Amino acid sequence: MTKKKLALEVIDRLKKEYPDSECTLAYDKAWQLLVSVRLAAQCTDKRVDMITPLLYEKYPTVEALADAPVEKIEEIVRPCGLGNSKARDISACMKMLRDEYDCVVPDTMEELLKLPGVGRKSANLVLGDVYGKPAIVTDTHCIRLCNLIGLVDDIKEPFKVEKELWKIIPPEEGNGLCHRFVDHGRAVCVARRPDCEHCCLNDICKTGKGKVN
Repeated sequence: MTKKKLALEVIDRLKKEYPDSECTLAYDKAWQLLVSVRLAAQCTDKRVDMITPLLYEKYPTVEALADAPVEKIEEIVRPCGLGNSKARDISACMKMLRDEYDCVVPDTMEELLKLPGVGRKSANLVLGDVYGKPAIVTDTHCIRLCNLIGLVDDIKEPFKVEKELWKIIPPEEGNGLCHRFVDHGRAVCVARRPDCEHCCLNDICKTGKGKVN
């Protein structure tokens, strides 16, 4: 089976297994998603979703958060870890959104990457979830599963994985597939203790019975 055929089969099976997959971070507005993704670095989505309502209650708009003292932001987000650097990035990002983008989150990779604290993973998440554009979010689940399944060959760098996946995944499927990788990685293909016996990809997975050309 070629990698392209494998990718299409993986997409089809995971769609059936997780038909309602979506971003696990809670947000109502695009700028809130940027905040949540920054806070999620080295922190669980569950904890982030516990902290962000407190942050938005006190600072409910881009302008309010941009005007907030960094130390006040840090007081709220500290439980997410790396509080000082995350607070600085959030403050700088909101200031730039306010001053240069009229409080509207841009909808291109080039513009998103100009925002403080925003990397390709965050940008792709916004492009896919908020704007419905082709996107591939290479988080830890995506990278790990793609290597295990055989969609990529021993590639761990996020941008390199993203580039390889663009070669074999239809553009309109990338965003949904990455959300399903997260669900599958948490439910079945758990790091260090994968439940291969009950995996819907077992017979096509490189680490299972499948063979990829």
